[in-house]
Parts: sequence; C-alpha cells; structure tokens
Amino acid sequence: MKLNFFGAAGCVTGSSHLISVNGKKVLLDCGLYQGRDEKERGNENFDFDPKEIDFVVLSHAHIDHSGRIPLLYKKGFKGQIISTRTTMDLCSAMLPDSGHIQEMEVEWKNRKRVRQGLELLEPIYTAQIAMATMFLFKGYEYNELIELFEGFEIRFRDAGHLLGSAIVEIFIKEGSKEEVKLVYTGDLGNKNIPILRDPTIIEAADYLIMETTYGDRLHDNIDKEFKQLATIIQETFKRGGNVIIPSFAVGRTQEVLYALNQYIDSGLIKNLRVFVDSPLAAESTKIYIKHIEDYDEEALKLINKGEHPLEFDGVVFTKSPEDSANINKIQSGAIVISASGMCEAGRIKHHLKHNLWRKECSIVFVGYQAEGTLGRAIVDGTKKVKLFGEEVAVKAHIYNLHGLSGHADREGLISWVEAIKSKPKEILLVHGDKEARESFKALLSSKGFRAKAMEMGETYGINEKIEVNSSKESKLKDRLFALLDSRGDLDSISKEDLLEEIKKTIFK
Repeated sequence: MKLNFFGAAGCVTGSSHLISVNGKKVLLDCGLYQGRDEKERGNENFDFDPKEIDFVVLSHAHIDHSGRIPLLYKKGFKGQIISTRTTMDLCSAMLPDSGHIQEMEVEWKNRKRVRQGLELLEPIYTAQIAMATMFLFKGYEYNELIELFEGFEIRFRDAGHLLGSAIVEIFIKEGSKEEVKLVYTGDLGNKNIPILRDPTIIEAADYLIMETTYGDRLHDNIDKEFKQLATIIQETFKRGGNVIIPSFAVGRTQEVLYALNQYIDSGLIKNLRVFVDSPLAAESTKIYIKHIEDYDEEALKLINKGEHPLEFDGVVFTKSPEDSANINKIQSGAIVISASGMCEAGRIKHHLKHNLWRKECSIVFVGYQAEGTLGRAIVDGTKKVKLFGEEVAVKAHIYNLHGLSGHADREGLISWVEAIKSKPKEILLVHGDKEARESFKALLSSKGFRAKAMEMGETYGINEKIEVNSSKESKLKDRLFALLDSRGDLDSISKEDLLEEIKKTIFK
C-alpha cells in the first residue's frame, strides 16, 4: 500500500492524500489551495491523473477539503464520492457557490485583460460543473461500516469540526497480509463548540494521518471568548459603530448565530440587529436546521423545548445584492456576518470597505486566517489594505478570537491522540504551517510517539518498500556526486563517516 501526499503537506490548505492499494486509487479529500498556498502551488492542475481515481472519501465540506472535486470531475474523474449525508448536502450548496466565485473572479480579471489585449482566462470550473459533480456523491451515516471494494472498508466518526465532519477509519486487507487500520483525522474539532459534539475518540490505529493547524498554539476558553464577543458588541454600539464579522459561511456563521441567540435569551444584549449577508450562509443554515441528528445534547434540549438555536427575532438573511448594499447605509448598531472568512472574496469585502476605516467600528475574526490572505494581513496589523482598487485605512478595532476556532488547539490535538488505546506505529502530520507541524511533532516525540511531517509529493509505504521516483532519484544522484567530488581522496574517511555524510546529504 502506498500513500502519496498531494495537498496540505507542507502547508495548511488544499487537503489531498492518495491511497493506492489492491489495484485501486482512493483520494482522501480534494481541496482548494487558498491564500499563499494558492499563489505558490496553483489550483489548475493535479499531480496525478484524475481518470485513474476510483473513489474520493471526503472528510467534510469546507472548501480547502472539497473545493477541487468539480475540477477533478472536469478532468475525467467518474468514480464515487463518499461522505456523510450532511457533508453531501452541504457540498450541494458550497461547491456550486465556489464555482460561481471562480466565474466571477475570472470575469473581473478578463475585463482588464480585454483592455490590455491579453488572452482571456477561463475559470477552473463553473457552478454548472459543480452541480453535475453532485451526481457522483453517496452519503452515509456516522458509525456505518462501508465496503468500497474487496479489502477496503471505511467508517465515518464524528470529528466535531463542522456539521457532518468526519474522522475516517480505514480498514485495509492486502492478500495474505494482516489487516491494517489507517485513520485520517480530517480536521479535528475544538471542544464545546456550539451545536457540535466533541470529536470521537478512536479505539485504535496502526497509522494515523493527522492535521496540525494549531499544533503550536493554545486557544482561550470558548466561554471566555463568547463573553468577550458580547463585550465587543456592547462597546462598539456605545461608540456608535457596527460589528463586522468575516465568517466562513458554513460552520462558523451558525456557531456565532447560536451565541448571539444565547445573549438575547439571557438578556445580556437586547434588540440585536443581525445581518447574515451571504447566500451560501443562508442556504447552509437551512441544511443545519434540517440535520438536527448531528447536534449535541445542549442544542437538542433547546429544540425539544421548541426553540431552534439558529432562529430568533432580529436576524435577517439577505437575498439580493441590493439587500447587501443597503446594509452599508447603516452607520451604527448592526452586526454583519459575511463571507468569506479570510476576506478573499464575497460580500465581506464591501462591508470592510465601508467600515474598516471607521475607528468606532469593530472587525472580529472568528476563524483561521491563512498566510497571504487579506484577513491575515489585517490580523497581523497592516495599516492599509487595497479593496476594489482603492486604498483603505485600517482604523477600526481589530479582534481575533482564536477560541471560537473550529480546530482543536495543541492541547486538544495531543489529548485526542493520547486517548487512543492502541497507539499508532507512526503519525503522519499534515494540514499545518511548518512551525505548527514541527512544534507538534516535537511534542508527540516527547510523549513517546513516532511522527513524521509529510511534504508535498512525498510517498509513504505501508507493508512494502517504496522506490524513489525518477526525478527525486536524479536529484539524489546529483547530491551524492557533488559530495564525492568534494571529498577528494575517499581513503582518508572511514566507511561509517562516509555513510553518515551520505545520510545528511540525502535527507538535508
């Protein structure tokens, strides 16, 4: 069995990991690169042949895990896409929306290219292609054992990161060899997130592919963060400003709505005006309301009392661009939740243009901001940003509430691993910036775990020897020849010392 790492390896977006076993190829996730990762790696092409993929096993619906599935289909993939039922429903809204964004961005770029006499671009896929992709989806419940082909079974367990998100248990039997259990975390959730259950503890794993998004950081207590959000809202309204929350349309938006509803119920804040300005957020909230079977006990108690946690007086889901534009006429007392969460596209950029320069307003980030994104620049303290070709000063109060993140932090990740009763032989680290991965790898090593930080294009073998691919082999030969040339008289060095130098040369 071979594992190839084609995304979120050496970076934090674009998850894509390929399993080759028993003559079949199974792709774990197929996500879009975002921010710096997109600029460095590009989304247009794959490092494998999409026609050769038999199955895509999707951990959850977030675009950095699902967003290149329509491109996979466009380039010839005709296999099955396996996910939870909730993930399938969320993708039916998210993937066409992603296609629409691709179309709009290319249309905007092409207006300039026409004037410059340049060749026109085409989107990597369209909303129509994304909708066609949905016919390949097949949804399952949590804890259901699913046989994809002989010697390959999977089971989805609740990851607590997003409604429908899954840890994937994979049971692999190759001929007469012993069965191997491979576990893929997808994205592990933060504990005590509204609506969602905590991540499922796994009994055993022979090998573990694990995310490390916050492998070097600790979150504040989530209850503390929600109290801080309430305080930010109160103080902003006193100053006569608006609260702008760049939020992922699926997941974070619903969690913030839940918290705001609790403020109203407790009397902490009265007469809230909340605008959810994202067609995708509106559609995905309907899907959240539909799939109450995935809710935690606290949310189910509210529903049993006849109170849905995502529906309350004062919340408005905008529909048209005109509705969105009208929000920007409001100078104070409004909470605007809008996508995208990293401020790279969508209606949030308009709200930033109208509020970012106002010192009485507040911008509250409630999710991870990847390097190279507009959101990351604002969080890191930039004084000016460019929006729609215009420089805008950053004068508003900027807040970054890590505790509201849907990702487990360093402590959450290590406690989840330590709870596995039968420890993995090796943990393969993905989905994290270099600092986060290396820091978490060191922590795992200190706890007695064997861990390896995976790099883009790297191959890992289970129960078989992996041969170095030709391009990599050529590079290694070049390094070795350079080493031998630099050594001169090899008689002056012992075999042991020479081997040590060769190891350093190969693995540097």
